[in-house]
Amino acid sequence: MPEVVSSSLAVFPTVLAHPVMAALPAPDPNRTRQVLVVDDDRSMRAALEARFLRLDWRVETASSAAEALGKFRRQKHALIVSDIRMPGGDGFSVLREARSLAPQTAVILLTAFASVPEAVSAIKDGACEYLVKPVSFEQLEQAASRVLSHSRSLEANTDAPDGLAGRSPAWQRALDRARQAAATAVDILIEAESGTGKELVARLIHRLSPRRDRPFIAVNCAAFPETLLESELFGHAKGAFTGADHAKPGKFELAHGGTILLDEIGEMPLALQPKLLRVLQERELDRLGDTRTVQVDLRVIATTNRALRQMVNAGQFRPDLYYRLNVIALTLPPLRDREGDVRELAHYFAARFAAPMPPLRLNEEFLARLDQHTWPGNVRELANCMRRVTALALGSEIEAEALESYEWNAGSLAISASSLDHQLRPGLKVEEMERRLIALTLESTGGNRSRAAELLGVSLRTVRNKIRAYGLPRWAGNQSG
Repeated sequence: MPEVVSSSLAVFPTVLAHPVMAALPAPDPNRTRQVLVVDDDRSMRAALEARFLRLDWRVETASSAAEALGKFRRQKHALIVSDIRMPGGDGFSVLREARSLAPQTAVILLTAFASVPEAVSAIKDGACEYLVKPVSFEQLEQAASRVLSHSRSLEANTDAPDGLAGRSPAWQRALDRARQAAATAVDILIEAESGTGKELVARLIHRLSPRRDRPFIAVNCAAFPETLLESELFGHAKGAFTGADHAKPGKFELAHGGTILLDEIGEMPLALQPKLLRVLQERELDRLGDTRTVQVDLRVIATTNRALRQMVNAGQFRPDLYYRLNVIALTLPPLRDREGDVRELAHYFAARFAAPMPPLRLNEEFLARLDQHTWPGNVRELANCMRRVTALALGSEIEAEALESYEWNAGSLAISASSLDHQLRPGLKVEEMERRLIALTLESTGGNRSRAAELLGVSLRTVRNKIRAYGLPRWAGNQSG
């Protein structure tokens, strides 16, 4: 970045130092390149136009945000270079409107008045570069080359990866936001209901980011007791505790250079949250029992199905950690709000689960029944349903009757009233009622503790602890979590 960036901005290196790495492929010099230059300063506009023309770009210019957007609506340029502060509309309005019309367009914002809030706003709105005037032509050329290369990389990866099918406007907006987030270096928080595809979106962000050739490490924060989670994340030195007969790097170290996914971040114990905050702020950590500080270079993506803001208000989650994670927030829509996607996903899963055999036909009445369901378990529940009906299909077509055997496990704790009536009676102690309800739920999920936790509305850790406390049996089925 330009050396004139004020020292007050040094606290925000991840925003001002653009994440697109030099290792990305150079743009194809034979391909026509189109740039829209937006600046109210006539001399600056003319200088930028002349420079891009000498580099064999097709150049259009505009002196205002309104003029720029009018030209962009007629012709979607590959790159926009815009001043921020202009009369009658600023560069942010150009950025937001252009990215909404063409998410793959690269945008470079120029400003003579750099500030941390402005830089943060630029990155959140999808800017690919934020440069501080005076900017040399060489710096601008390098930035244009990087962002155009990255934009083409995104265009080459627009097909949704496994499990991210869907064309509803709500889902496409979420994916567009994820693709924009991939172009930044900042940490990301994904908040959504269970089963909506949070981890798949996190992997998409990694795959489209400059870190895509480096490790992607996923850690389920709810899957480990507090003592083990600390060692899992931060590692430990030899002799740090009983049984630590050798040093072990933690997940943060293993993710060096890449991306770490902290799944179910809301389940992280309060005692560990200051250590995570240090990693986020300083990109350094200490292994358990070690005095040596380890530097790490990584991006953190955190996911949760809980309302973290409410947890902050209740004193269950550190506010400083919440705000540090929430630089870019993504919200994934539940399946019930994705109009038309149930059918598309049903066809997708039917083909996937029937492979290598030809995909099964889906009867219209069967699809109508799927549309009628609210899918409280979201895409994960639909996938489980399609896996079951595909496995049990007798012919080449799946009909509505195939769902009759699935209704008991439809995802909203659909345990029959007769089953509960048989299990419960007046005078039964609360602890015994709880034990029987958990046992019945686990039985209905085939022993899948993660699924049981979702249905009961509690954390996976709570289900594990209750199984241990009540001495419930280990089911032979899926004991995920």
